[in-house]
Amino acid sequence: MQPQVRGTEGYAAEADSLFVRYESIPSEQVHAAVLHLLPNTPARVLDIGAGTGRDAAWFAGLGHQVVAVEPTDALRVGAMRLHASPAITWIDDSLPELATLAARDEQFDLVMLTAVLMHLDEEQRRRALPNIAARIAPGGMLIMTLRHGPVPPGRRMFEIAAETIVEPARQLGLTLQLNRHGESLGAENRASGVTWTTLAFGKPS
Repeated sequence: MQPQVRGTEGYAAEADSLFVRYESIPSEQVHAAVLHLLPNTPARVLDIGAGTGRDAAWFAGLGHQVVAVEPTDALRVGAMRLHASPAITWIDDSLPELATLAARDEQFDLVMLTAVLMHLDEEQRRRALPNIAARIAPGGMLIMTLRHGPVPPGRRMFEIAAETIVEPARQLGLTLQLNRHGESLGAENRASGVTWTTLAFGKPS
């Protein structure tokens, strides 16, 4: 049995309820702030921390080829069953290293990190960002959401100020294209005061 990846605490035990929660909110709503930044022709998409596969399936449905990275077996296996698609390749890998993905030596037109980075502490984020940036193809885009608010029991999460991501990303050659703060779509998170920051970065061609 493989050791649990730090940051995934609580997800396996709650997998069944998470499928219900996550799949109940359409990807178009979750990513409304960045719809204008998404590729409008078939592209290569990397979804890091793909969870239940909701977004991976959405991108595949739009005609993209998707690599979905998810370290929690209960989520990845369930997602593969729920969203079976030849356009989605599932990989058991995790931040900060993304070692399996790095060995494939692929780059992507769009890299997504939806509700992922808050599971890494400051040192892990410092290590992760160059590994994430390395997976973005020239002319590609990185889109991420940062969670703010109380941490649910049994979870490992950290508060992240947007500027602590924006400046390191700039040093990695990424250009900020969007920085937007908004409330949660999910009723449970909204009731507990959870909010989100959406950041989008471009990588020069």
